Amino acid sequence: MSLHITSLNSGSNGNCYYIGNNTEAVLIDAGISCRETERRMQQMGLLMTSVKAIFVSHEHSDHITGLPGISKKYQLPVYITPATLIAAKIPVEPELLNSFTAHQPVTIGGLSVTAFPKLHDACHPHSFIVSGNDVTIGIFTDIGLPCNDVKNYFSKCHAAFLEANYCDDMLSNGGYPVFLKQRISGDDGHLSNAQALELFLTCRGPQLSQLILSHLSKNNNSPELVDKIFTAEAGNTNITVASRYAATPVFCIERTTEDINVKKRATQKTIKGKTQLSLF
Repeated sequence: MSLHITSLNSGSNGNCYYIGNNTEAVLIDAGISCRETERRMQQMGLLMTSVKAIFVSHEHSDHITGLPGISKKYQLPVYITPATLIAAKIPVEPELLNSFTAHQPVTIGGLSVTAFPKLHDACHPHSFIVSGNDVTIGIFTDIGLPCNDVKNYFSKCHAAFLEANYCDDMLSNGGYPVFLKQRISGDDGHLSNAQALELFLTCRGPQLSQLILSHLSKNNNSPELVDKIFTAEAGNTNITVASRYAATPVFCIERTTEDINVKKRATQKTIKGKTQLSLF
């Protein structure tokens, strides 16, 4: 039992993440064109007909550019909060619009998608976890500061897309104006390499088998640096750095042996407890 995941594109030029089982899938954000989404999915051996819904994290253009075209062509339900829809100012056919509520799962076939609020400079931003086949995938990008919700949901994941947007030194010494540096590094901005690494080291569960470092800045970070930092601390977690120019490989995420053993121990403990109670 597994889920299949890939980053179709990740960066300020467009974000789109695919999570699916053998029969259905969802897209988290649609920040690249319909044609490019189709092309990259075809390259990865994925079918657009498997996609059953699109979930929108927030209204910034790098997350919604392809939304009108993809949703209309494939008549895909779009899950977006009313506030984000107003701020996005994009044409989505009314019959395709659906809302979601934080912490309340939305069922899409054999998948369950749960949104939760995050800190970012958008009107009503959310991140998501997608669960199915006893596997949980998290999408944690465009986050200024890891709040308790982010930490809690991250600890449940078997795989995660985690933002590592900028290197502190590169941002500080770079040519961006002061106000933009402050926006990026502020509590409603983006996660630095150091912040992402701290979240990874302090909140990952033993079941986290795959980490895809995402939404890297073109000017204030480098894939090589991010890969070096996280690989040194990876342990049993496979590290991949998502590209802003191409899709990652499709990863098959399964429950780990450790995850199964933890559940077995919990079940055995419960059974033992019931047996002891029955003696009195």
